[in-house]
Amino acid sequence: MAKHSLSLEIPEISNTCILKIWDTSIYNTLSEPECLLLEVTVPGFAYCNQFIQPTIEKGFNINITACDLDLQTEECGVDYHSLPDGIYIIKYSVSPNDYVYVEYNHLRMSKAIQKYNKILCSLDTCDIINDLIKNKIDKLQKVKMYLDAAKAKVEVCHKPEEGMELYNHANSIMDKLTCKNC
Repeated sequence: MAKHSLSLEIPEISNTCILKIWDTSIYNTLSEPECLLLEVTVPGFAYCNQFIQPTIEKGFNINITACDLDLQTEECGVDYHSLPDGIYIIKYSVSPNDYVYVEYNHLRMSKAIQKYNKILCSLDTCDIINDLIKNKIDKLQKVKMYLDAAKAKVEVCHKPEEGMELYNHANSIMDKLTCKNC
């Protein structure tokens, strides 16, 4: 018997105010999916936020905000708060929901990537031969590698603690690179 092959894409985006999720599932053409359920657990929280039909339909493409995740309760639709970086647990299921589902650990790094890009923008390319600039570039290359490794540890290797250690280490290096009076 043919079955649904569930799949989601959760891209890393530069907008710190949304979490983008789209359905890339292959559905059995003989059986329409029923009881579609998307669950999103924010880093540090023990409960998930649930999204059901009609918000979630076959082939959905959704932008989730702080209001959708109950992180923001005022001025929703007017002012958009940033979502925290960290590990989001994202589960998508269809009926029977206990058996037909996929679950992902997604390491959101939008704020870290923005910080990284700001440091890159602050480099004075006229001083590229300067040893201090070369040293900064070497450190930034390591930061990028740490961030990539953190994402792989969380999303591919399923080692969230190790991933967060790498993520935090990358952020501490960037904090030192941007410190004016260290």
